[in-house]
Amino acid sequence: TNQFLQGKVKLGFQDTTRFLINSTFGIAGLFDVADKFGLKEHNEDFGQTLGVWGVTSGPYVVLPFFGPSSVRDAVARGGDYYIDPSNYEYFDDRRATKNRMTALSVISTRAELLKAERLISGDKYAFMRDAYLQKREDMVRDGKSETIDDPFLDD
Repeated sequence: TNQFLQGKVKLGFQDTTRFLINSTFGIAGLFDVADKFGLKEHNEDFGQTLGVWGVTSGPYVVLPFFGPSSVRDAVARGGDYYIDPSNYEYFDDRRATKNRMTALSVISTRAELLKAERLISGDKYAFMRDAYLQKREDMVRDGKSETIDDPFLDD
């Protein structure tokens, strides 16, 4: 959905096809069959969509249980929640399992960050803030560097 909202129609159709293949042949998405067909996953979230639309990231915040974020990405988590079809009533019997898996994922991510934090010298907060904001900006630009007009470069 976020690919379509960002104007990435081709990627949107690829992810829709990927979803249909995995839902049909991957036992309701349990197995990633689409990867074998060359359909790679494209992780885009609503925070990236807002960034593409020109919404600035805003101040850096650290959310309890979720870790580093920006105001834009924190607000966008709500959008991601409502876009995710597994959050609808139809899937109520699976919600507890999904919540457990999300909690494990958050704990795992935070554990990895704590390992990396030990290697940081200097101001750890500033390092984590800058690294997070730069990573998210890179994700919004899809890894493409920002073009800067340099008057000293030859034409």
